[in-house]
Amino acid sequence: MLNGSIYIRRELLIRLVRAFDDGTLREELDHIPVKLRPKDMQASRCCIYHDRAVLKYRLMALLGVCPENEEDEAKTLASYFDDMVERIGATLDSQTGGQKAVQPPLSVCGSACSGCPDAKIVSTSNCRGCFSRPCTFTCPKKAITVVNGQSVIDSAKCIKCGKCITACPYHAIVKTTVPCEEACPVNAIRKNEQGVAEIDFEKCIYCGKCFNSCPFSAVMERSQLLEVLMAMKRGEKLVAMVAPAADRQFPGKIEQLLAACVQAGFKDVMEVALGAELTTEHETKEFIERFEADPKTLMTTSCCPAYVNLVKRHLPTFLPHVSTTPSPMVYAMGLVKEKDPTAKTVFIGPCVAKRGEAVEKGVDYVLSFEELGAIFAGRKIDVMLCPPWKTERPAADTARNFARSCGVTEAVLAEATSKIPDFKLCAKQINGIDKKTAAVLKIHAMGKMPENFIEVMACPGGCVNGPCSLR
Repeated sequence: MLNGSIYIRRELLIRLVRAFDDGTLREELDHIPVKLRPKDMQASRCCIYHDRAVLKYRLMALLGVCPENEEDEAKTLASYFDDMVERIGATLDSQTGGQKAVQPPLSVCGSACSGCPDAKIVSTSNCRGCFSRPCTFTCPKKAITVVNGQSVIDSAKCIKCGKCITACPYHAIVKTTVPCEEACPVNAIRKNEQGVAEIDFEKCIYCGKCFNSCPFSAVMERSQLLEVLMAMKRGEKLVAMVAPAADRQFPGKIEQLLAACVQAGFKDVMEVALGAELTTEHETKEFIERFEADPKTLMTTSCCPAYVNLVKRHLPTFLPHVSTTPSPMVYAMGLVKEKDPTAKTVFIGPCVAKRGEAVEKGVDYVLSFEELGAIFAGRKIDVMLCPPWKTERPAADTARNFARSCGVTEAVLAEATSKIPDFKLCAKQINGIDKKTAAVLKIHAMGKMPENFIEVMACPGGCVNGPCSLR
């Protein structure tokens, strides 16, 4: 659903595309915050200058810069743009291809962070001081007392069990939260000494939940949009690899979306669903081999990079249970390179974690659906008016369903039953990673659950609900 933070993010993306195409981007960059927040406009924060500062940091992230690592407050956006151009030029001179720098895909804008109070359970003014006192009787730690007819909670004793919240007939007791900390499934985001959020990248799995949950949009993606636009301008052969999650993200049919990508400047386009077919084939073969070697085998999918990061960083002993089959993006890249080894690959999807996987696996660039939408808007491309693009399509619909929860399971089951009569797959879906996921996986690893195949998606509902989805 569109809100203020999403609106301003997309507005900045579109302005960047239009200024780049007009050849005025370097000159316009430092004027964009002023144009979006003129002095006679009501401020969103304490003052209009604070708003402009936050917009500057957002633009820095769109230029691929980590704002928290920059100490020169006086440095202009034009200077950062020059740095980016110089860096890309050096990369081209060294003939190493696309963006290879291993930097976190997420960044926190300290000026945008509101420094939310710590999460706790509080009694609000709605408390009626009722005679029955259900809150005091249900509290297992006796943390609630009644003072002047109002319930008061001792935060030092409170264990945040929530029993008082359920018991109160007036809904007067509430739990306050820190949205980014609440959303993070691995406790990778915390406050620093100044009370500003920061990400521990040793723990972070790049699921993007903090990016999607912060009401102030303080968590930002480091974009490769301008790098892609500059590669287009240089005439490089960029091949757009469109993720299966693109279905219904844009108006029109998927074939029209592919045509719009070519109209936007990509030399060629491919559905990542073609890579999903290869993932299905190899993952099915891998599971059958494991099953034949050990009927009690347990294997999980490997398509979601956020889930793979979760296991590697927080549950390494579970790694043998994760499929070694590459993701559809990796197979799609292989198909592109097989056709033309000189082509540059651009994965387009709704995922933050794919940015990290792309660097690891050799995909040149990653764009989000938001960034692709900004290119369409900036270049006035109407997907509905594009004639369908004629290209190779996946043989089975199951490949396009990879982006939905249960989609991978259905694809593996269909592939296996076509080869082995009466094949039985005892499957389970973990539909969205949360703080309990690691514990659930440990229980499965101990053999206390009957399932032998587990599909894990970091986002509830699958990739179609990724943090960078349009819808």
